[in-house]
Amino acid sequence: MSSRLVLGFLALSLLGCEDEPAPPASIAAPAVPAVRTPAPNAATTASSAAESEPPPKMEIVEAEFTESERSRDPFRSFADSFREETKGAAKSQRAVVLSNFAIDELRLIGIVTRAEPAKAMLVDPGGTGYVVQRGQFVGKADVVQAAGRTGASYEINWRVDRIRDGDIVLVREDPQNPDVPSATRVIPLRPEGNDVVVK
Repeated sequence: MSSRLVLGFLALSLLGCEDEPAPPASIAAPAVPAVRTPAPNAATTASSAAESEPPPKMEIVEAEFTESERSRDPFRSFADSFREETKGAAKSQRAVVLSNFAIDELRLIGIVTRAEPAKAMLVDPGGTGYVVQRGQFVGKADVVQAAGRTGASYEINWRVDRIRDGDIVLVREDPQNPDVPSATRVIPLRPEGNDVVVK
């Protein structure tokens, strides 16, 4: 009997030797200051009465439902107006000499081949002379409409390709159609008394 008691006492003592788990730390909630409700006064009662009133009635005019500069339809498609803009006159993005005159209206009256680069003088129908050199664009542009309904039109110009002893050679290329061979025009030196060739 005593051995059982000793064993039981040992068992209880072993159980008592284990560390007891620490109690979970309690998280204290931040203190919230008490909110005092002010006593209602005359100003607060007037504002609450104003909030409970319905908003004033507005007059609605029929013109507000039609589209104008002040009131536009947010779902309106602008595709047609963009299409019309692209069909308008195309503006050239490059510097062009004698852009108001066709190539047939220009006369070549002088060539200077000794200078580098060589230069030539073209005269418009009014008698005003313009000096041009290789690489410059000359004359009125031709407007080309791109393929398809939505394609934008663009301009192509004649470019001075070569200046020779008796003429200048102009070339016109279509950047949108590189497979098409370039067009070539030659403006000869006019055999008149005022024409000069300087070598």
